Amino acid sequence: MKKRGVVISGGGTGGHLYPALVVGRRLLAMAPDVALTYVGTRRDVESRIMSEHGVRFVAMRIEGLKGRGLKSLRGLLLLPLAFAHSLLILIRTRPALVVGVGGYSSGPIVLLASWLLIPTVILEQNARPGFTNRLLRRAVRRAVVAFPSTLPAFKGKGVVLGNPVREEFYALPAKKRTATLDILVFGGSQGSRVLNERVAAALPLLAAAKDRIRMTHQTGTNDLERVLSAYRTSGFDRAEVAAYFPGMAEHFGRADLVICRAGATTLAELIAARKAAILVPFAGASEDHQTGNARELEAVGGAVLVPEAEATAEALAARILRYLDHPEELDAMERNVARLQAEDPAGRIAGLCLSLMRRAPKEIRS
Repeated sequence: MKKRGVVISGGGTGGHLYPALVVGRRLLAMAPDVALTYVGTRRDVESRIMSEHGVRFVAMRIEGLKGRGLKSLRGLLLLPLAFAHSLLILIRTRPALVVGVGGYSSGPIVLLASWLLIPTVILEQNARPGFTNRLLRRAVRRAVVAFPSTLPAFKGKGVVLGNPVREEFYALPAKKRTATLDILVFGGSQGSRVLNERVAAALPLLAAAKDRIRMTHQTGTNDLERVLSAYRTSGFDRAEVAAYFPGMAEHFGRADLVICRAGATTLAELIAARKAAILVPFAGASEDHQTGNARELEAVGGAVLVPEAEATAEALAARILRYLDHPEELDAMERNVARLQAEDPAGRIAGLCLSLMRRAPKEIRS
């Protein structure tokens, strides 16, 4: 039986790659005759993640255009090469569907596919659509969004199906409270300098309660030694500190409270795992989209939004000590964030993809 090609494109961070992998895995489960090709950038984080998952991955030479100053000129110069490479990929794979999961690398190949009448769908994980997806919205067949507030941006093409995350996050049981408050700190797959510095500075303020607090902290590569030193100096001997945790769902399961950024996939994991969180949106995010994401959780009482400028060591320590003595507030946040759960996002997105593939021949001939 001839396999049907599907191209899934996008990347730059784990926030784009993990939804791509989840949707791809579900597509294969529902349609084993599908042949998947993932397309992304040449960034090291993408090669590492895709290699870990053993998938067919094509790295494209492409760079972003928005918010990069003079570096945007290099991105413009690379665009013709990216379009040529995208066309070559489409010729080689002859896909029945092209999926864009966000990020600048999805732009050329999704746009070319639409011009060639190949069915296209994009995933918009953020509350505010990103630059690339805003450019693509007129060209694609459908746009999957995570929040109802995003629908107007896609003018009839949008459908709310949620943000796909790995199934192990949904399977986590409710954490039983103990006398110890388990806190997970992470800033995405590459770490966050601001969170690392602020949490490290908060440790001396928490030292008196260190026997009742257990910290797990993903730092990223650059800050690992500095953060490790801060935990040792402050007497947090039980802390688990690493540059990267490959089994993040396991760490979510142990956490009573998560301190993190507000990237779309991070929030989807919080929703799936039903975890209380202190959200510190990345102030330098394009168009401040992380604040928009965080407000979706804050609006239902599922998280606390602390702007980066206000996320001082003192403010973070005060929040942690409050939750240490008032765990019922964490219980309330968990109940509230669960209200945002969508039913089987990956399965419903895969179903939409297969539907577009089935309708493709008729629509292309018309």
